[in-house]
Amino acid sequence: MYSHSKVDSIKIVGLGKCLPKRILTNLDLEKMVDTSEDWITTRTGIKERRIVDKEYASILGSDASLKALKRASIKPKDVELIIVATITPDTQFPSTACYIQKDIGAKNAAVLDVSAACAGFVYALGLAWSLVGGGFYKNALVVGSEILSSITDWKDRSTCILFGDGAGACVVVPAKPSSGMLGMYLGGDGNFADLLILPAGGSRLPAANQTVKKRLHYIKMQGNELFKIAVRIMVECAQKVLKKCGLKNSDLDLLIPHQANLRIINAVAKRLNLTQEQVFVNIHKYGNMSSASTAVALCEAYEQGRIKKGDIVVLDAFGGGLVWGSCVIKWT
Repeated sequence: MYSHSKVDSIKIVGLGKCLPKRILTNLDLEKMVDTSEDWITTRTGIKERRIVDKEYASILGSDASLKALKRASIKPKDVELIIVATITPDTQFPSTACYIQKDIGAKNAAVLDVSAACAGFVYALGLAWSLVGGGFYKNALVVGSEILSSITDWKDRSTCILFGDGAGACVVVPAKPSSGMLGMYLGGDGNFADLLILPAGGSRLPAANQTVKKRLHYIKMQGNELFKIAVRIMVECAQKVLKKCGLKNSDLDLLIPHQANLRIINAVAKRLNLTQEQVFVNIHKYGNMSSASTAVALCEAYEQGRIKKGDIVVLDAFGGGLVWGSCVIKWT
């Protein structure tokens, strides 16, 4: 670990993403389960999603990382910290960050994973802020990488329509006060843990014949209950972090919400009195990629020119745990 001077903030200097080439459309799903293209689109806003063939989380994460590092003009050997947000790691241990470190040649970096479901990328940014902003490291590579197809029950029509695979990454470095990361709000409530859960595979229910037969190694979700909580929490998250920074909803240039469901996104935007131009949406192309959703959306928003210097950008995420998090960024 390095010991540098403490700084007040961090800024993003490079972004990258990686999406598998294979596209699974709603019409494809019609042939797999009892559903329809129209029903999926109406209920979720999803048209298609990306699914890996043989790749795993570290492969997508490494590709996104190298793109982010190239844009940041930082060589892998100069990376000091790698934080990977994922709920679909290559292995329970070592961490997926270890594999990414090896794959990209970041031999001098400290490495760790963060498990915070769909809010994982925001949580990882918060950790990077504390460590880089605290003067322990000069830079950090923050990655959200998920292979949700590996834990999706393709016989469950209520969940298999929702999820996809992908990865996004960013490089952060120290920033001057009142620029870059302005504020962070994180929260959680374990009382709702069973609403979105992967029941088996951990120490509570280790892999066994019965857990496999009962299909407990796949995502289980209570969608209706989650929908109501998600809208309320995401609105509160955005409002609290803006207030923390002395800002109002009207000061927001772009909201980048977790891409879980278009109806959730629209409900959040309505309650925050935001126009369509103030909200970034790409769920129709990728579905829900958990921690990768916000990371990929941030990268695409920048690539599409939706984020400009001086803009106030809010990342707003909510996921299983339950966990949630928002951050305010003044783009530099």
